[in-house]
Amino acid sequence: MEEPLSTKRFQRRAEDFTCAQCGFGVEGNGYTNHCPHCLYSQHVDIHPGDRAAECGGLMEPVGIEPFGEKWKILHRCIACGHERKNKVVDADEFAAVLELQQKANKKRFYALEKDDSTRA
Repeated sequence: MEEPLSTKRFQRRAEDFTCAQCGFGVEGNGYTNHCPHCLYSQHVDIHPGDRAAECGGLMEPVGIEPFGEKWKILHRCIACGHERKNKVVDADEFAAVLELQQKANKKRFYALEKDDSTRA
């Protein structure tokens, strides 16, 4: 049985937006879920494209992980802590993705260092 449109897990919406973090004008293609310049997103969806989240907080890019032959960005809402993973796309600025990866690696390194010091 097909779900009603309002409850589908993915709804494609081609919407242009101005990034709330850096002010970059983003041309949406229906799959765009973050700013390709600074990689920030906004907490507007419960399921992709539904615009049903009431929070509206900024989603900070806090990590990156491999996803097959590609990568996914981990976003965490600054307002409520909700986390979501989004694919890195060709339009994303390589320097921003690289910087995020370097920050994530530093966090992992310091977490491992802290863990080692508590064992001593």
